[in-house]
Amino acid sequence: MEIYLPIAEMSVDALAVLLLGVAAGLASGLFGVGGGFIMTPGLIFYGIPPAVAVGSQAPQILASSFSAAVNHLRRGSLDLRMGLVMVAGGLLGSAAGVLLFRWLRERGQIDAVVAVGYVLFLGAVGLLMLSESLLAVLPRRGRRPRRRRTVLHRLPFRMRFPASHLYISPFAPAAVGFAGGLLAAVLGIGGGFVLVPAMLYLLRMPTAVVLGTSHFQIAVVACLTTFLHAYANRSVDLVLALLGILGSVVGAQYGTRLAFRLRGEWVRILFAVLVLLVAARLLAELVVPPDDPYVLVEG
Repeated sequence: MEIYLPIAEMSVDALAVLLLGVAAGLASGLFGVGGGFIMTPGLIFYGIPPAVAVGSQAPQILASSFSAAVNHLRRGSLDLRMGLVMVAGGLLGSAAGVLLFRWLRERGQIDAVVAVGYVLFLGAVGLLMLSESLLAVLPRRGRRPRRRRTVLHRLPFRMRFPASHLYISPFAPAAVGFAGGLLAAVLGIGGGFVLVPAMLYLLRMPTAVVLGTSHFQIAVVACLTTFLHAYANRSVDLVLALLGILGSVVGAQYGTRLAFRLRGEWVRILFAVLVLLVAARLLAELVVPPDDPYVLVEG
């Protein structure tokens, strides 16, 4: 069924967008991310203008992450104190990201920044997570190496986070949240593909509470990002967002259930492989010459 998108100014197959939303929601619940790293590139591949794809994913990310966060809260796998600190940083990052998005769009550079940004961030995060996760599941000889503390653990004004078994400065999770909020606004993602590795490898949070805490931070930040994109950039297509929401809410419930049945190491391996596949597809779009390199646009 064809449906017209008023902001994108084009017609799309509603079923295709719904299925894409289900896939994004499934990834959201399974990996603790907003699902935007699947939904946004998928819409761009479909032909949606990148600026509209980025802006319209904020409400979809909000819906899928909120649905998954509620599920994790009921299961006791959400560190609420850690999540609130990360939200504080994420809100500042989101506001800064929307301003940067507007500045790049006014200069006609937002499409290139979104494409290159996805390739760089997804490729780097995917490779790091895959290598670490494979080392975790492969048999190793001798004594298990001791986990080292990072620079973030040496920051002042420490406080306790009982659910995560951590005693660190709140500036550390706030900085991680800021980075996630910035990427959420500029690249149209939930920030989860940065938040999850950072929470695991920089903050040293237990895998059991990482997914739920990530969803909580993503949901709150996505709420502000939606408003700012709609108000400042006029890039939120509500029809497109509603189609994505319908699919992602359903997918997130099944993804959350599946996450509780898999080992943490295997969840990270699957996440890394999926991230690398998306990065490879985007890289191909950038380097492979199109069939018709010359396109005339009537203006």
